[in-house]
Amino acid sequence: MSKDKERILPIDIEEEMRKSYLDYAMTVIVSRALPDVRDGLKPVHRRILYAMNELGLTPDKPHRKSARIVGDVLGKYHPHGDSAVYDAMVRLAQDFSTRYQLVDGHGNFGSIDGDGAAAMRYTEARMAKITTELLRDINKETVNYRPNFDETLKEPVVLPSKFPNLLVNGSSGIAVGMASSIPPHNLGEVIDGAVELIDNPDADIETIMKHIKGPDFPTGATIMGIDNIKSAYKTGRGRVKVRAKTTIEQVNKSKYRIIVTELPYQVNKARLIEKIANLVRDKKIEGISDLRDESDRNGMRIVIELKRDVNPNIVLNNLYKYTQLQDTFSIIMIALVNGEPKVLNLRQMLKYYLEHQKEVITRRTQYDLNKAEARAHILEGLKIALDNIDAVISLIRKSKSVKEAKEGLMNNFKLTDKQAQAILDMRLQKLTGLEREKIEEEYENLIKLINKYREILANERLIYQIVKEELLEIKEKYNDERRTEIVPEADEIDIEDMIEEQRVAITLTHFGYIKRMPEDTYKLQKRGGKGVIGITTREEDFVEHLFITSTHDYLLFFTNAGKVYRMKAYEIPEARRQSKGTAIVNLLQLEPNEKITAVIPINEFNKKSYLVLLTKHGTIKKTQLDKFDTSRKNGLIAINLKEDDELISVKRTTGENDLIIVTAHGMAIRFNEGDVREMGRTAMGVKAITLNKGDSIVDMSLVEEGDDLLVVSEKGYGKRTSLDEYRTQTRAGKGIKTYNIKSRTGNISAAKVVKEDDEVMLISQAGSIIRLRVSGVSKMGRSTSGVTLMRLDKEDKVVSIAKVVAEEEE
Repeated sequence: MSKDKERILPIDIEEEMRKSYLDYAMTVIVSRALPDVRDGLKPVHRRILYAMNELGLTPDKPHRKSARIVGDVLGKYHPHGDSAVYDAMVRLAQDFSTRYQLVDGHGNFGSIDGDGAAAMRYTEARMAKITTELLRDINKETVNYRPNFDETLKEPVVLPSKFPNLLVNGSSGIAVGMASSIPPHNLGEVIDGAVELIDNPDADIETIMKHIKGPDFPTGATIMGIDNIKSAYKTGRGRVKVRAKTTIEQVNKSKYRIIVTELPYQVNKARLIEKIANLVRDKKIEGISDLRDESDRNGMRIVIELKRDVNPNIVLNNLYKYTQLQDTFSIIMIALVNGEPKVLNLRQMLKYYLEHQKEVITRRTQYDLNKAEARAHILEGLKIALDNIDAVISLIRKSKSVKEAKEGLMNNFKLTDKQAQAILDMRLQKLTGLEREKIEEEYENLIKLINKYREILANERLIYQIVKEELLEIKEKYNDERRTEIVPEADEIDIEDMIEEQRVAITLTHFGYIKRMPEDTYKLQKRGGKGVIGITTREEDFVEHLFITSTHDYLLFFTNAGKVYRMKAYEIPEARRQSKGTAIVNLLQLEPNEKITAVIPINEFNKKSYLVLLTKHGTIKKTQLDKFDTSRKNGLIAINLKEDDELISVKRTTGENDLIIVTAHGMAIRFNEGDVREMGRTAMGVKAITLNKGDSIVDMSLVEEGDDLLVVSEKGYGKRTSLDEYRTQTRAGKGIKTYNIKSRTGNISAAKVVKEDDEVMLISQAGSIIRLRVSGVSKMGRSTSGVTLMRLDKEDKVVSIAKVVAEEEE
């Protein structure tokens, strides 16, 4: 009993748990979950490829049963579960999991729908062509070996890896306390980045990124944003937003469908379709009428049919928001460096890889040098024997044993043991003249090779030059097109630099279709012309706004709800004169029943300018322009409105302008904007004019001395009256008469302050547009009805006029 007690060691359980768990953690980190920075492989992958190489399963040989390969891996190198080995091998063969497959699989190796591979007894495999580059020169002592688990065999610590596999195929693994998630990349781009680092050892990450644009997933898709990629490459950690490749197809005038052709990396197609179906069923996403998977051997195609009159962009944005049509890929670039896990940036990964290649080339060259020197040594002995052939033959014939003959050769001709043995092994055919010449030629070539190898080993730049040449050979052989598109986010690039500045006409219809056209789309016509059809609208739609601006100007969109939205003019899609344009809801996040009532082009925001806002019921407000300098996508409050009121007119002012306001019943009031005190952006405003019952505001203009007020009625009548006829009054008065309304003229539909040499455009409800010179419009007194400016069809009426701004004017 005392002896048993002596064998018991008292151990602190806390210390034992700490030590044991740390040992376990390090084993998982080093021997299972994390890739080596040199060859980008985890132990299981390395063992699979090495076992296939040992079995001779090269790309030119027939496929062999997967079970045979897995059995070899288990029995010789990897004492774990067979399913773990087979699953790892399967992933190396899947074109949707591995960017450049390292295993050439034959049979069912699973699908992007999450179907598992067939059992290993049914499938077959061999090495892919590119895998031979990972193992090239492994038999030339280029890498270290270690004993396998039972110390009966040797296995490589790392593969020579003639291309940067860690970046090319990426890696993901969960260890203890850390995880690695390295995205795959395009082979050609990675090799170009490595070559850049060879040519320019001081190259920074920005320079390397000129070649390596970003991840290149096997499933394609689109990466949204460049800044996140830069951040991940610089720090080793980051997240990139990956979005499915989609297109919107128009089925008929009011029906669309969304086609999905590429999915984000590692997204399960079947589960995605199921998720969309559940969202439609639970009414979280509305507007989808049908969903089907039309994928076949030619590629992926998911069809999402939409209901009539549904905006496809809104549905698509909801799909991005609620499903894996848009996913996030986390980048954590952790790999083993000298057996230790390290977070690496892009430059470090390439640097460690190139150092590995330098070692591989050095060891290979040393191996070739040793072989060449050994062969040259033998040839030197053979040359001595051939020069003294009679004496050699005589010595051998006189010798009683091989040992005596060898010693005689070594003593008489000063040969080494190996040389003497080679002479004894020499065939008689070597004595012919031709064979002697071959030995001489081989010896001379070997001397040249030996000198070349020694030169390489003595010069680091020569070693890196060989690395570069071999990398470029692999690029030439295996490179393919990038699959994943990288799209900068809107705030990452200055698109404006790529857009030519030009004058454009922008139209916006009653139902919210907007388009941009060159200013010269419209021909100048004489007064009374019929006009050109400016837009092909849907039934009952008509143009409400038309203005001339520059492609580089900001556009402030004010809505009837008193909100303001901002975008650049070039962001409005360009269209032909006859097309209806793009729905404004695709460009601005408008609320239901919210529509645009005023659009102001702004060259720059400053504190010296103001915006004066006027509502339909006569409320006016003045606010500094810089208060509207924001790019909030869901809009800003521009004015607080009373119930049933609407914002109808907005003007940019200096703070000292006179304003003239015209009503539908033919009244007008002129007052100085100084009567309106400056207010905050969300204020409600004050009264501008006292309206008669049933009357409402048509428009507001800025007064300039010498100008005229152009007034146009619903039925195409119009006139201009000198502004001198409108005296300055006090804000909130009733105003004075400006137009004699009759049944043939209809109410006033539009009013504008104009100059003699201005040109204006008149827009009818049916979409006809006429451009005419102001000088061609009759000048009359305030109480007249004017003349016909635009001939209209019976049911048509004028809804808007827009002044064409001259090129040199602001």
